[in-house]
Amino acid sequence: MNFITSLLSNLNYGTILFLMLLESTVVPVPSEFVVTPAAYHAASGQLDVWLVILFATIGADLGASINYVVALYVGRPVIYKFANSKWGKMCLLNQEKVEKSERYFDEHGIVATLTGRLIPGIRHLISIPAGLARMNYWKFLLYTTIGAGCWHAILAGLGWYLHTIVPEDQLNDKISEYAEYIKLIIIALVVIAIIWFAVKTWMKKRTA
Repeated sequence: MNFITSLLSNLNYGTILFLMLLESTVVPVPSEFVVTPAAYHAASGQLDVWLVILFATIGADLGASINYVVALYVGRPVIYKFANSKWGKMCLLNQEKVEKSERYFDEHGIVATLTGRLIPGIRHLISIPAGLARMNYWKFLLYTTIGAGCWHAILAGLGWYLHTIVPEDQLNDKISEYAEYIKLIIIALVVIAIIWFAVKTWMKKRTA
């Protein structure tokens, strides 16, 4: 954890990519404390906010791809065994969380790969059921990129806004305070995405 803390205190494009890679596997790295401070610094000219979003999304894609490939080749029993192991618990992981992500994927189909990237507790695990279901990789990558990009854009927007009202020594406290607002935005985006996909599917069936 000291290693992660050190990276969080020295944010640049490389550390942003690496931390978001970790966050999209099973390592408990809170993305709001990576992308939001990075965008905060971008507002003062230290970084470019678009590159912050880009590198964060590339990192998320790489991490999600690792989960996808592992799930694809090792299968459910090994995933569950790791989740219930000492190492899994160190990563704040357990079988119940994996099963929850599987249920979400089963209920919402491939669109879950997009919307799941916006939901805390599901975001970093949704690539596992995608791999178990042998979802087409390129479709998986496309939806992951869109979902992760939307999430990082929200966090970057928050960081940019906070730069106008909060001194840096109060930033982390404000990020925690705004967490509820972020959740509301996420819920709204997820509902919109699900409705859009449902309408699109219905129109295709009607046309056919």
